[in-house]
Amino acid sequence: MLLQAHQLKKSFQSVDGPVPVLRGIDLSVDAGETLALTGESGSGKSTLLHILGGLDVVDSGTISLEGRDITGLDDTGRAALRRDTFGIIFQQFNLIPSLTVAANIAFQARLAGKASAEDLAHLADALGLTEQLNKYPEQLSGGQQQRVAIARALAVRPKLVLADEPTGNLDEDTAEQVLAQMLNLVADTGAALVMVTHSPTLANRMGRRLHLRQGQLA
Repeated sequence: MLLQAHQLKKSFQSVDGPVPVLRGIDLSVDAGETLALTGESGSGKSTLLHILGGLDVVDSGTISLEGRDITGLDDTGRAALRRDTFGIIFQQFNLIPSLTVAANIAFQARLAGKASAEDLAHLADALGLTEQLNKYPEQLSGGQQQRVAIARALAVRPKLVLADEPTGNLDEDTAEQVLAQMLNLVADTGAALVMVTHSPTLANRMGRRLHLRQGQLA
């Protein structure tokens, strides 16, 4: 078991008091597994993904990574996980405008001390970015920018990739191509992939699918 979450609960404050978003989530992810999280807007998908990735904290419940309890990590500890162990891909590409494509891809890997010219070249080739390495993000199409974001997440050789609507800003054909490339690369690295998506078509490409409804998994 790579990741295990038990009875995760999370509420957000409103003028009328706390609003429950996650109502006791139990979730497990095996090494190398691909899992789709689906659900209506506001069902808690992104909140759950952000909590698993250390971008947010739970009100109660536990999360363990390879048997190690990571629930109580402080900001520094969670940042280290995101740097060294997790690859996170967002709908908004979050590339650094002042860096070239090559530098963007290598950015997280350099922070983790895992930068490799060989890995960068392999990722760029697999994602069709070899001719774009010296360009800047603003010179790329949306599909190319998302491929850069995927390469950046995978350059660190993560154990777990967390993707929040990674193709949400792309047209259907480009989304299919990007997902296929991402799945191939994730399989090559042996990483697990948890992906939030609204698309039944993309969800069906994953090995397993769970649906969030009113803060609970079905």
